[in-house]
Amino acid sequence: MGQQAADLRADLRRLVSDTVPEHFLGAFTDDPADLETAQRFCCTLAERNLLCMAWPEEFGGRGASVWEQTVVREEMWAHHEPRGAQYMGVNWVGPIIMRHGTPEQQRRHLPPIANGEVIWCQGFSEPEAGSDLASLRTTARRAEDGSAGWLVSGQKIWTSYATMAQWCFLLARTSRIGDGATQKKQQGLTIFLVPMDDPAIQVRPIRSMMGPHHLNEVFFDDLRVTDADVLGTVDAGWSIVQDVMSFERVGIARYARCERLLAAAPTVLGDRWDGLSDELRARWVRMLMHCRRARLMAYRVVALQSSGQIRPGDAAAYRIAVTKLDQDSAEVLMDLAAEVRHDDPRAAWFLAEVDDHWKYSQASTVSSGSIEMQRILLSRALLAASR
Repeated sequence: MGQQAADLRADLRRLVSDTVPEHFLGAFTDDPADLETAQRFCCTLAERNLLCMAWPEEFGGRGASVWEQTVVREEMWAHHEPRGAQYMGVNWVGPIIMRHGTPEQQRRHLPPIANGEVIWCQGFSEPEAGSDLASLRTTARRAEDGSAGWLVSGQKIWTSYATMAQWCFLLARTSRIGDGATQKKQQGLTIFLVPMDDPAIQVRPIRSMMGPHHLNEVFFDDLRVTDADVLGTVDAGWSIVQDVMSFERVGIARYARCERLLAAAPTVLGDRWDGLSDELRARWVRMLMHCRRARLMAYRVVALQSSGQIRPGDAAAYRIAVTKLDQDSAEVLMDLAAEVRHDDPRAAWFLAEVDDHWKYSQASTVSSGSIEMQRILLSRALLAASR
């Protein structure tokens, strides 16, 4: 990426070192101080124009290249995402509103994201509609009391950050299949931008090994929204969903944390490194190679995305590779951690990092679309290309 990217990477590492506690393991732990750390760090990034640096200046960015934003993405994930939940707004909510939002929606929503002031959640998955998202049952029907707008009813599940979010990027069915032009389940769907403080919304946390705040159920009981809350065109939300997925699946640089932990292992193990089995060290080398491969695949997808040439199969191929890397590297790191002397002062950091990485890797096969669905998408793309 050149010297400019190297300088930016060094600046970000210094900033993390100076402002984030040494043993920080992410914003979503049982310690409220970790969430406060992430919120402060986001404000610091925004003040230095580093939070949304690749955004156009008119929307609160500084017009930097997508490659500089990629450096930010990599360094943040490598250091346990000290932006907290803000990465969602930065990586895809903001860019999607730039592409599909009205001028008023852009004025309302983009500056708070760029300033690190607002958290978004995603209202997509449901109990009966996860991988098959188009089968969702949450509905938005026209209000029958003569007033303009819609009434939304239904349930979402696995909604990250819903307990702390101010806004929800919500997908609902606005036309039934078989009515008028709605003949396929991917038709008749609409995106709404809805405030989470409405009393018609109820959030129930789902406790998991990933910690508090992360996963939730969200219930909508005749939530009233207006036409001004519709993103894009009514009944044409599926095209926006596809756009979201292409951003979301490349948005998390999982390879960066894998590579950082693998690279730290020889130093942490010290003189024990030479005593490791040839088999374990060979697995370690393979994982480092897989990190480089995943990084190159990510760069290819970023290039295609920035030029408007991205296809579902491109993002799916990267998603499959980086998910497998996440889980395979976690297994290697757990075996390396077993060789660490617990009385070594370097051990506490490494053991905590590896444990956290292993927990998150277990969920990586289902977040942002299950790995099985990614394989189906990739297979369809390859079959279509061969015809």
